[in-house]
Amino acid sequence: MLNLKSPFFIFQRSLLFSWHFLGNFIFITVYYKNHSNLCIITNEGVNKLQFHTTKSFVLASSSPRRKELFSRLHIPFEIMSSDVEETSVQASTVDQYVTGVALLKARDIAKKAPGKVIIGADTIVVKDNVLLHKPKNREEARSHLYSLRGNSHQVLTAVAIIDENGSETTFVESTKVIFKNVSDQLIEAYIATKDPFDKAGGYGIQTDGVFLVDRIEGDYLNVVGLPLARVCEELLNQELITL
Repeated sequence: MLNLKSPFFIFQRSLLFSWHFLGNFIFITVYYKNHSNLCIITNEGVNKLQFHTTKSFVLASSSPRRKELFSRLHIPFEIMSSDVEETSVQASTVDQYVTGVALLKARDIAKKAPGKVIIGADTIVVKDNVLLHKPKNREEARSHLYSLRGNSHQVLTAVAIIDENGSETTFVESTKVIFKNVSDQLIEAYIATKDPFDKAGGYGIQTDGVFLVDRIEGDYLNVVGLPLARVCEELLNQELITL
């Protein structure tokens, strides 16, 4: 019996299975050699884990994707968007940079919501040690996607947790994403949808950007914007939530 509670990758001989939740659907992908098949089923009949908390949570993000993912914990929380200047973060490595941005967001909201548990996060796309930020226009989106085509890159999400007493915990999750060697026509058609413009790296794996992706190695939801299984693990370890 498979436990469909969070995204997993399972090897069965030469087969690789992955699944994830999005909205009211479960997406199951079966990989075999260089081929994959996607099966979509509804989430209606799946029992949900019940987490409990006496804490007040704030998600320091305006991202609808992070809001949807964090709501999977089924605990009350509010949204507060941080307006910090991310370019103010100074770092010598990409891990330090993304962690610094996540902490900056969380600390900003912690000042405005004392006594609450703050969850801050930031996601970056890195290719050849170069950050690919959210494209500002079609030209930047085109540059990002053409450089990613046929190559691999890393998606890093840093999460900063500040508890009600001000104690800080951070971690970085990394996922390797490999793009197909897609045509110029497909890239241009994707850019025309305007989907790339609010996403790091210029694509969304949970939207039409999935047609550019060959495979991933790691946590799918990390690419979407929040490594929920790791977040849950940290919250349980700190007894900020319980079963």
